[in-house]
Order: sequence, then C-alpha cells, then structure tokens
Amino acid sequence: MKLIPPKPFFLSSGPRAVLLLHGFKGSTGHVKKLGRFLQAKGYTSYAPLYKGHGKPPEELLNTSPKDWWEDVLAGYQTLRSEGYHEIAVVGLSIGALFSLSLSTKLHVKGVVSMCAPLDIISQDVLLQSVVDYAKKYKKLEGKRDDCIRLEMDTFKTQAEDTIESVLSFINYTKEELSYVNAPTLIVQGRLDQQINANSANLLYDSISSVHKDLKWYEHSGHVITLDRQKEELHEDVYQFLETLSWTK
Repeated sequence: MKLIPPKPFFLSSGPRAVLLLHGFKGSTGHVKKLGRFLQAKGYTSYAPLYKGHGKPPEELLNTSPKDWWEDVLAGYQTLRSEGYHEIAVVGLSIGALFSLSLSTKLHVKGVVSMCAPLDIISQDVLLQSVVDYAKKYKKLEGKRDDCIRLEMDTFKTQAEDTIESVLSFINYTKEELSYVNAPTLIVQGRLDQQINANSANLLYDSISSVHKDLKWYEHSGHVITLDRQKEELHEDVYQFLETLSWTK
C-alpha cells in the first residue's frame, strides 16, 4: 500500500490568523478539519508538520521536541511573513504545550490548549503508544507481522531516548506555566487514555491568565479533534476566538 505523506497546510481566509499545532506522533491531518471549519468562519490558518512526523517511525526517533519547537517558530513566522500580525495558537497534545510556551515568548492573541499532557499516566504507557504507532505504520506499508515483530525489538529500545526527551520537555513547560498570561481555552476529553485527564485542572490552576476557561468533553479521547464531539469542539474554539481583542 502506498502511503500518502501529510504536508503542512495554509488555509487562507480573513485577516485573523490561527497557528494550528498537531501532537506527538500525529500529523497536520489531526487539525485540518478544524482548520477548514475556521476558514469558513473567516479565519486564516497555518499548520506546520514537525520534523520526523508523517514518515517511517524510525525517522521520528531521529528528532526531538527541540526540532519540533523550531518548526513551531517557523510556522509562526510563516504567518507573519504572509502579512498576518494577529495570531492565535491552537494546539493538540504536545502541540498544546508548544502553544502555551509560544505565548510566553511571542505575542499571541489567545491560546487553545487541547489535551495538554502535563500529567502522563506512566512512561511505559507513553512508550507503548509510540510502539503501537510504529506497528500501525509498518502494517500500512504492507510489511508482514513477523517482520514487524523483529523490527519492533530494536525500535522499542531506540524509542526510549525519544520518550525521555518528551518527558523533559513536559517538565520544562510546567515551569513556564505561571508566565502564561494570554486568554486561554483549555479543552480535555474525559475518555483520554493517553494522559491523566487531571492535566486540564493542573493547567487551569497553573497559568496566570485572567481570562481562562476549562471545557470537558465527556465522550472524547485524546485526539479530540477527530473524536465524536469534534463539531462541538469546532464551535467552542470558534466562539473563544471571537472573544479575543482582534483589531480587524
């Protein structure tokens, strides 16, 4: 089976811009429906694809949050270079952490944090999620099960370093949260099995934003942008963006 690799996308509309950030192991496909919805509402959006993502999983292991952060900064500058000077940031999973961190360093109109992994269930659960992602990818490549099992032994060992770098980034972001002052919408799926859902409460209590809100989605999991309540999520994100102090 031939896999079609995901790409960054730019959806042009009005003068208000949104930087859309996908999660770890994810791709721009996880935020494209949201981007299309916002485009129809008059919002321009851009979604970068992080290095190592949307490619064979071994390439993911050759990158780190530092590389992905550079892609986030480049994405912000892409919007600026296209003439968009008022930018909100919407991120999923580790993309939510990038969104929060970005708001402490550059001017953003507001932040939407979706399923931010401040409190993971365990390092083993995170590692297994990477292994499961790799197995699924290799299956789509058409590889036999026995071949995949053989490759997974080596892959799992190599993935441990990547997991350590992700955990270090999570801890770094926790230290920055008190500096988050931008208006923030925190959304969390109650059925999230990738992280402890209490991450949302921890985030709400840690940021210094005067205008902040927490919304729970009772029937959604971690990739909330593609789950059962995605239409409700789209509308909530849009309504939040409408409350921000845009000049145009």
